[in-house]
Parts: sequence; C-alpha cells; structure tokens
Amino acid sequence: MAQVDTDDGRGLLAEQRRAAIAAEVRARGGVRVTDLVLRFGVSDMTVRRDLDALARDGLLEKVHGGAVALGESSAHEPGFEAKRTLETAAKEAIAEAAAALVPRGGAVALSAGTTTFALARRLTDVSDLTVVTNSMRIAELFAQRLRPPGARHGATVVLTGGMRTPSDALVGPVADQAIRSLNFDLAFVGCHGISIGAGLSTPNLAEAETNRALIAAARRVVAVADHSKWGLAGLATFAPLSAVDTWVTDGGLPEVARAEATEHIRHLLIA
Repeated sequence: MAQVDTDDGRGLLAEQRRAAIAAEVRARGGVRVTDLVLRFGVSDMTVRRDLDALARDGLLEKVHGGAVALGESSAHEPGFEAKRTLETAAKEAIAEAAAALVPRGGAVALSAGTTTFALARRLTDVSDLTVVTNSMRIAELFAQRLRPPGARHGATVVLTGGMRTPSDALVGPVADQAIRSLNFDLAFVGCHGISIGAGLSTPNLAEAETNRALIAAARRVVAVADHSKWGLAGLATFAPLSAVDTWVTDGGLPEVARAEATEHIRHLLIA
C-alpha cells in the first residue's frame, strides 16, 4: 500500500501528488520546483524526489529548477507503473462499467494495460469465467485471488507465451499463434491512443500485432480507454474505429469528441 508522505501538509498520497504533477506537465509543457512547493505545501526535497520518480518512469524530463514534458513521440512506451498512476479515477469507473458487460460462463480476452488490469480486479469472482490474456500483471492478479483447487466456480486463466514489453505484455509469434487458435465472446482492449484517423494504436509494433489477433478472435470488441487517449496516435494502428463494438470511457470526454466517436463506433458507453 502506498504510504502517506509525512512532508505533505495536505495529506496527499505520494502517488496522488505525482499523478497531479505529471498531469500539469502534460497540460502546460513544464513545471517549476518553486511553484510545486507552494501548490502542494511540501518541501523542496519532496518535490525533487517526486520529479526523480516521474523521470525514472519516463513521464517527464528533469531540467534545472523543474521539469519539462518529454518530446512527443509516437514510439515512446512508458512502463506499467508509470501508466498506472495516470487517470486512476477514470480507469476505475471504466472498469466498473466494463465489468457489467461480462457474461457469466463466458470466454473473454483481456489485452495488457492498466485499464484492463483495473477491469481484471472486478472479474476474479465472476462465476465460471474463462480469461485469456497476454498480460503478466493480469495473470498474476488472478493467480493471487483464485479459489482453492477443485472449486466449482471462479475464473480459468490462460496466459499466452511471448516476449515481454515495457508494459508487461507478452507479444510476438508465440502469443499470436496461441490466440489465433481460440474464440472469445468478448475482447477487452486498451490502447495508447484512439482517434478517427489512426483508430486504436500502440507504440509497440509487436503488441499491435498481438492485439490484432485478439480482436480477430472475438465476436465483440470492447475498447477501454479514458478521455485522455482521444486524439492520440501511437506508432502502430491495430484496429480502425469501425472494428470496435463498444468504447467504454469516462465523463471527461468532451461532447464534441463524443459526437465524433459515435459516427464511427457502434456504441459509446460513458462510465
């Protein structure tokens, strides 16, 4: 469990403060240490530790007196822990809404990602569910929460093989071959970006191919992506918007974007 930073006069968890700092860097392009000290009521040293942690996670670049946004790159892929601190409330709302779509006794695929991980936490008690995933994090989560051997209910989890990416996805020919031999009722897929021009996209070429396999094996495709992903495009597109049956997102998506999305996606579900 995250610890409360005792140097933080407002009692924020360190991860909450760092998420706020990362969001401000994305919005403004940069921040100053002195401004952050005043905003959060913490010491100069605490702010610098926050910036160090965010820089290690690939979310910003430290400079003298503060930090700046990384140069926008369609091929940049932050690690799992870095992405997990972003838009946490939105991801939890999306996960709750998406979980309601899962049928008891069904077979579902979960792509790797922090939003699908949030969804997986809500599926561990769904009766007689079969889950196929290429996410090491999701497989570990189910392994920790599975009922005792011989129980009649609970999930059966299949982890594909493959090579590991920075986001803890298993990708490559081994993963793709395993997925192509299966059939799913639903495939829940996350993405780096979602847009009219680029559809669903990711910075990782191999992960894009594995996501294509997941989508091709599913009767219905559900994209789970928060509002901040709208308009972004990663290096590789793995599905056009027309391939998405439902996009589950959060209330932060602007009305204009909602109207644009519904012209291309069959169903837009706002959590």
